[in-house]
Amino acid sequence: MHRIFTTSFASVYPLYIAKVERKGRTVEELDQVIRWLTGFDEAALRRHLADGTTFEEFFAEAQLNPNVSSITGVVCGVRVEDVDDPLMQKIRYLDKLVDELAKGRPMDKILRG
Repeated sequence: MHRIFTTSFASVYPLYIAKVERKGRTVEELDQVIRWLTGFDEAALRRHLADGTTFEEFFAEAQLNPNVSSITGVVCGVRVEDVDDPLMQKIRYLDKLVDELAKGRPMDKILRG
């Protein structure tokens, strides 16, 4: 089991915020991307953050967006579509979306609209 699976989502969330804000994006945009991927509403996202939910628990409750298969590309030198472990792939999908947000990609493209 990879260490990230038992890491709390709340401990990584501030790093996502710092990354996107450093590039001129907002927390609201970050939350929109997370909600699009996971199917959580704002209240559910806040509950996961407050409860210290692990990534494993976080994605176990998520209803991934039907367009998730359109998320492609490289994160940390690995193509997200080629990740074998289903949980790791979901985490990489999130990482890829955060990267796209930080790089200034338009929201409609990030959300596969």
